[in-house]
Amino acid sequence: MKETRRYNFYKFFELLIELVGWLQIMISPTLIGGIIGLAVYYRYQNLIGTMIGLGIGLLGLFFGIVWASKIFKSEKGTFWFISRIMATPDLDKNEENEGGKSA
Repeated sequence: MKETRRYNFYKFFELLIELVGWLQIMISPTLIGGIIGLAVYYRYQNLIGTMIGLGIGLLGLFFGIVWASKIFKSEKGTFWFISRIMATPDLDKNEENEGGKSA
């Protein structure tokens, strides 16, 4: 019985981490669309500018949701994707050349 609880806890924790990664991926295009939408709105402060700015912001949100969901459903998941984005391959190559020795 304890093994089942532990397994369920790990699955819940894994899902929680994946959802945080999903949010991080989704926010990026949403912010870009929102900033462009605000720029359009401030340039044209009328009904048309509001509609175009809001449309661009919502388009960024849509692309963010689609992109994050595609990565979430992939084999490796959002956590792997974010870790690869934040990785420093130049430093990883240095460690491989030194044979894993630390300074």
